[in-house]
Amino acid sequence: MQTARDVLTPDSLAMLQTIAKEGSFAAAARALGLVPSALTYRVRQIEDALDVLLYDRSSRQARLTEAGAELLSEGARLLLEIDAVANRVKRVATGWEPQFTIAVDSIIVTSTVMDLCDSFLSQTPPTRLRLRDETLSGTLEALTSGQADLAIGVADSTTHADVHTKPLGEVRFVYAVAPHHPLARASQPIKDSVIGQHRGVAVADTAQRGGGITFGLLGGQDVLTVATMQAKLDAQLRGLGGGFLPECLAGPYIQAGRLVVRQTERPVRQVRVSYAWRQGPKSVLGLALQWWLKQLESPTTRTALLRRHLGP
Repeated sequence: MQTARDVLTPDSLAMLQTIAKEGSFAAAARALGLVPSALTYRVRQIEDALDVLLYDRSSRQARLTEAGAELLSEGARLLLEIDAVANRVKRVATGWEPQFTIAVDSIIVTSTVMDLCDSFLSQTPPTRLRLRDETLSGTLEALTSGQADLAIGVADSTTHADVHTKPLGEVRFVYAVAPHHPLARASQPIKDSVIGQHRGVAVADTAQRGGGITFGLLGGQDVLTVATMQAKLDAQLRGLGGGFLPECLAGPYIQAGRLVVRQTERPVRQVRVSYAWRQGPKSVLGLALQWWLKQLESPTTRTALLRRHLGP
């Protein structure tokens, strides 16, 4: 006896679509160049393999049962998928990556990344795009471990032979608290001993190997750990703690009076941020990576990836 895999072929699914379009077995048989008995036999084969009735035989019209309607709907989807796969295979042979993964650090402006994704996808490339949210050393690790093809917002240096980096820009970190936070009224520069009496807000490092890294925390200090830089900003806006924030992220809120910058004993930290990709000595860059690297060559794009504006 035939199985579902034997009978649910692209030809049989297309046949069901023709029957639905023509409205009757006889009309569908004429459209397909078959005698009606041959068409009926093929439908029976599908029904026997699935052990269901696809059509209501009490009507002269090709009236679908609920099971038949479901198969017709799913069959149409499968045929579209088959067409898409065939198209993808043909175009991947021209140099496009089947999937392109970008590790995006939480310091990077999400809206700018989405604008770039929009521009990339508007070309209808055969490449599936995937974004990974990363933080601190996890951004570079995603690249070096092979889980990403491009990393945007790398703050670490690397000696990995196949990793290439280019500067994105510099990010200045400032110590900021909400106006109603106790440290907003503390004498400046604020001593570490005073900061240590209050909760700090930290972003969790997404590195899978090793212990990850943290910045600006003091030994024994109470810590609220969050997943992203945006969550860290939100926590500090609520007065849940203090900590160092990228000036490009905190700037609009400082200007609006929702955050207060405080001088500390420790010097202001300036971090050089880069983007990175992997390329072996004999490897050829895929067309998706080439497109993204070309966009990142633009000073305007690099600035937009690090500059945020108040609001959505």
